[in-house]
Amino acid sequence: MNDAPTPEGDRIAKVLSRAGIASRREAERMIEAGRVRVNGKVIDSPALNVTAKDKIVVDGKPVGEPDPPRIWLYHKPTGLVTTERDEKGRETVFDALPADLPRVMSVGRLDINSEGLLVLTNDGEIKRKLELPSTGWLRRYRVRINGAVSEAKLDQLRQGLTFEGITYLPMEVTFDRQQGANAWLTVSIREGKNREIRRAMEAIGVAVNRLIRISYGPFQLGNLKQGAVEELKPRVVRDQLGLAARPQPQRTRRNSDKPAPRNAKPAPKGGKSTRS
Repeated sequence: MNDAPTPEGDRIAKVLSRAGIASRREAERMIEAGRVRVNGKVIDSPALNVTAKDKIVVDGKPVGEPDPPRIWLYHKPTGLVTTERDEKGRETVFDALPADLPRVMSVGRLDINSEGLLVLTNDGEIKRKLELPSTGWLRRYRVRINGAVSEAKLDQLRQGLTFEGITYLPMEVTFDRQQGANAWLTVSIREGKNREIRRAMEAIGVAVNRLIRISYGPFQLGNLKQGAVEELKPRVVRDQLGLAARPQPQRTRRNSDKPAPRNAKPAPKGGKSTRS
């Protein structure tokens, strides 16, 4: 039997995540790359507990006490990638955010051709918690497809399907209206696999030409303009950390210093979400 006392403090990767430096996994990679020092020594393993007494430095910059957890809602335009650095040199979501925003991380992603609600946080533990499949939050989208689709085809999505070796869980799908050569659907998913809706639509023989996320769990896009950011009030953040059911977010609106891209399209009429 091991009677060794439990080390004080928290694992270094968790501390870096809470401080908004990076997610836990990213922090572990930073440690393995030799970018983190604790009390003047480079560490090469995340298997280390630290306390407030320890001096932590990342890339030569001291890591202070974590700020209070904060959450922002951002209306992502098309044309931006949801990554901190892009190997192809494309503009990222983080390039487009207001300059005075603290370092933030995205909760989940939207691909370059998708738009709508992106949840941001300064706290890596919040990011991890909100992304967990066990949270079970619906992600709701307005989806425009080229052509028409039958209810029988939509039933395939509602029942779940496998396409090119990947299984997609049942989706909630509502046909909204036909608009010329296009049709609008409302689609809700819980899993959020890579390009899940686009791939599932391809499986039933239609192509997505516009995809707008209108809610992520209790968070709503509402009338937030493209490129704009709104911070949730601390009370709402506390509710979300407890995963309280159906909170009513109060918002403090801030517009981005950068305008939305010139080719950004306005949200479609009737694109407001209902409560999830």
